[in-house]
Amino acid sequence: MLSSLMNLLRSCSCCRPSASDDRNPYVPTAGAAASDALGRHDGLFWYKDAGHHAAGEFSMAVVQANNLLEDMSQLESGPLTLADAASGPHGTFVGVYDGHGGPETSRYVNDHLFHHLKRFATEQGAMSADVIRKAFQATEEGFFSLVEKQWPLNPQIAAVGSCCLVSVICGGTLYVANLGDSRAVLGRLVKATGDVLAVQLSAEHNASIESVRQELKAMHPEDPHIVVLKHNVWRVKGLIQISRSIGDVYLKKSEYNREPLYSKFRLREPFKRSILSSEPAISVHPLQPHDQFIIFASDGLWEHLSNQEAVDIVRKNPHNGSARRLVKAALLEAAKKREMRYSDLKKIERGVRRHFHDDITVIVVFLDSNLMSGASTTKSPTISVRGGGVTLSSKSLAPCATPTELSSSG
Repeated sequence: MLSSLMNLLRSCSCCRPSASDDRNPYVPTAGAAASDALGRHDGLFWYKDAGHHAAGEFSMAVVQANNLLEDMSQLESGPLTLADAASGPHGTFVGVYDGHGGPETSRYVNDHLFHHLKRFATEQGAMSADVIRKAFQATEEGFFSLVEKQWPLNPQIAAVGSCCLVSVICGGTLYVANLGDSRAVLGRLVKATGDVLAVQLSAEHNASIESVRQELKAMHPEDPHIVVLKHNVWRVKGLIQISRSIGDVYLKKSEYNREPLYSKFRLREPFKRSILSSEPAISVHPLQPHDQFIIFASDGLWEHLSNQEAVDIVRKNPHNGSARRLVKAALLEAAKKREMRYSDLKKIERGVRRHFHDDITVIVVFLDSNLMSGASTTKSPTISVRGGGVTLSSKSLAPCATPTELSSSG
């Protein structure tokens, strides 16, 4: 039965590998295995089980389902300004970019957003919600420029977008910014019971949520079809589930919602106001000693695991391999829903695999209160991880600025 289903799915043109697949640096080579420093590949799986960032340890894992991996991610730990100065803010940056319609937008965000954040942090001399907001805006504007340049030869790039979850840990403060439906979940120790409670830190922007639909209706009172229930799924204009993103220019600028864009993306009437927003929801959290770890993950994980289930898996197991353990738990659930064995799911190739689960990216960041407070004299190397590889420098991290210093210089 499984063999027949796979043959049927392979026959779909949408599942055939593209000639451009070889250009994707995130597609693992069969049987390839890197050193522990670079992470490891196992088929469609990439993982780095353990590493150290400015405020503790981390773990990362990615599994591919699409022909081209549309999830991109990064962890950066070190100076948060362009000038590598001890006086500037240092800390940890985490980004999870869940692309849709193709990988172009998520790749663009992966290559540009952190640089913009460092540029604005350099100008302000500190980290702040305003720095993060400006970095999102600059990234969006940069992608608009890319679409404008490529439109004559590649008009379909106007229909490519990405969710964007970003976090910065610095000076004992956690900043979380989100567009779309990726999610950040904190594991917080309850001292009275010894349990670890799941606390969702990010606001989501999916039309399946009633408050998101009400927000869209309030922003577009003249449009009775701003959200449409299609095949039992709420969609913005019947096309897309999320209300905020980077990219998706066809729903932000009317001049790109026309031929030669594919007809399935074209609206019947031009629009004057952007239908989707690129304004991130940003929250600021002073971290406490009982805050244990944070799980950052694309929607592919949360389709199969609840917040508390994910936190319990991390809590009950060693730090090493936490992200890989969460991805495997999601894949086990995906296999269970299709009444198949996990070993059979692993045999399904990319493209076809998308009919069983989405690309999944998970980054687990553990929090060491001594390192966050700057009380520890331990130095950590500057580190940069991009979904499938890591680079280390010999430079050490200066302690983060304190919350007081951040607020006074913002």
